[in-house]
Amino acid sequence: MSYQERTYRNRVSQNSLTSFHLCVRETDLFIHCDSDVSQKALECVYIYRGFIESYIKKHPDFLTSLEPIQDDDFAPPIIRDMLKASLAANVGPMASVAGAISEYVANELLKMSRNVIVENGGDIYLKTQEEVRVGVFAGNSPLTYKVGLLLKPEQMPLGVCTSSGTIGHSLSFGKADAVCVLSKTSTMADAAATAIGNLVKDKGDIRTALEKGIKIEGVLGALIVMGEHFGVIGDIELI
Repeated sequence: MSYQERTYRNRVSQNSLTSFHLCVRETDLFIHCDSDVSQKALECVYIYRGFIESYIKKHPDFLTSLEPIQDDDFAPPIIRDMLKASLAANVGPMASVAGAISEYVANELLKMSRNVIVENGGDIYLKTQEEVRVGVFAGNSPLTYKVGLLLKPEQMPLGVCTSSGTIGHSLSFGKADAVCVLSKTSTMADAAATAIGNLVKDKGDIRTALEKGIKIEGVLGALIVMGEHFGVIGDIELI
């Protein structure tokens, strides 16, 4: 797989922070913190990827299932959170993997930094002392970077995750250019973004998908972009 420059990363604005990039196989993180804590972040990536990879070896259906699978009381916390998110959104557990890694790495870094933004392939978990503006990347849609989200400190910690049927390598059964979901956790936001995206086959599905999506437990708000059309629902402030 060839590397694709993630130009949308220039559209997350919190200029006072130190930024760095980490890549471990499929995990591709762009992190903003008060200082350079890249070594700690890298250690966390290996730890949480290790939990997931070890669990998959014993439970192959965790990797392949497109539907929720049975909860496991003895699984590591990151696995249990993925299982719970997939059940709430009615998708496979790996639909939440990028968001889960963002969240777990960020929570470790918050022990060292008051401000943390961790983005993993468009899936963000953040907690900051100042507001953050996030531009929405929607591929070839004319609305790319024309729509953004204003995130305030009182809303955080917050997960902001995006799924697409036209961009990237993640599995989606829909055709939306971007489905962006806000939740208190990026594990839940990631799973829900996949579930909502699967419902959007054409512009006429936007309203129905949003109405169904906001009913998913843990979803605070959602935005769908498809071509020149978009819709929004819930607790989202657009800029």
